[in-house]
Amino acid sequence: MNGDVAVLGAGMHPWGKWGRSFVEYGRAAAEAALADAGVGWPRVRSVVGAQTVRGGYPGYVAGATFARALGWQGATVTSVYAACASGAQAIGAARAQILAGLADVVLVVGADAAPKGFFAPAGGERPDDPDWLRFRLLGATNPAYFGLFARRRTALYGDCPEDFALVKVKNAAMGALNAHARYRKPVTAAEVAASAMVADPLRLLDICATSDGAAALVLSSMDFARRSGAADPVRIRAVSTVTPTFPRTVLDLPDIGTDSAVAVDPPAESFRASIARAAYEEAGVGPEDLSLAEVYDLSTALELEWYEDIGLCRPGEGAKLLREGATTLGGRVPVNASGGLASFGEAVPAQAIAQVCELTWQLRARAGDRQVEGARVGIAANQGLFGHGSAVVAVR
Repeated sequence: MNGDVAVLGAGMHPWGKWGRSFVEYGRAAAEAALADAGVGWPRVRSVVGAQTVRGGYPGYVAGATFARALGWQGATVTSVYAACASGAQAIGAARAQILAGLADVVLVVGADAAPKGFFAPAGGERPDDPDWLRFRLLGATNPAYFGLFARRRTALYGDCPEDFALVKVKNAAMGALNAHARYRKPVTAAEVAASAMVADPLRLLDICATSDGAAALVLSSMDFARRSGAADPVRIRAVSTVTPTFPRTVLDLPDIGTDSAVAVDPPAESFRASIARAAYEEAGVGPEDLSLAEVYDLSTALELEWYEDIGLCRPGEGAKLLREGATTLGGRVPVNASGGLASFGEAVPAQAIAQVCELTWQLRARAGDRQVEGARVGIAANQGLFGHGSAVVAVR
């Protein structure tokens, strides 16, 4: 069967530190998406909310929270949590409802009001929770893991701080063109090098911030899109939420140990590479078909790894690809034309949805000064804690 669903509307609340409730941000993004779709709120038959553990009980029941904020009208609700993959899980749930014939119009919303500084685990004593353990036993904040990834790339491939800095320079230049971004100022490599050391070799400007923000999508069946006059909408063609396979011999947040690399051979494919491959296989496309990509740049070094994981180049060639200009505007496959998390920061349940908003605007040729010429196929890729894969392929 054809697995396409239409993206009728995309909307965001700007990222920043606004000091207000995540519900306010989510409602604003939802209203923007509904207006973009030309669909009235009463017409929506299902709401899928990406959860935020920082929003108290309303955050745990995000689907109902957003439906209530927009005004009760009888829609069914679903709430999903997968850490940074929550948005993609929400898109996947909405798509499944549409393809199953349970709803013809679904609103997907993710919003967060993030803490200042590092993310911390949820409260309480939870010795069976690896996320809680890595803070309690190791004091390992997220940037500590980002630093380990960077050091691994340096050891394996010879990547250096100058390579990492160029990622920030690229993303800051594109973020400066995005009205929804939190940071809208170009950055130089010298400024990256002069910023404070956080987790060697990564400096402050190599690492994404934590932010408030929201994103929303209005998805529909293709039949509904045609009846609504959208003859050629952007379509979501694949959603990958795969889990890792044994053996898993590369340390990945929040784990503090891996499958044994002594007893078994390393896997032929990394977890992140498997996320993208599953999306490509479902969509019937490959990396050679991509017009652009939005990837999960928690750190500058991690973006280089994603180049390889989504198949833009072979392992170890990410920095070379960047230096050649292939991943910037005007390059072969621009990556993070939105500005990425480097320009937005993390609003966890919203960020995978925000990636698809960017793909939607690019594929509609409505991205303004950051428009990727002739965009037809895009992938959004990230991952969540505890083996949550996250990739979405959109086409026009």
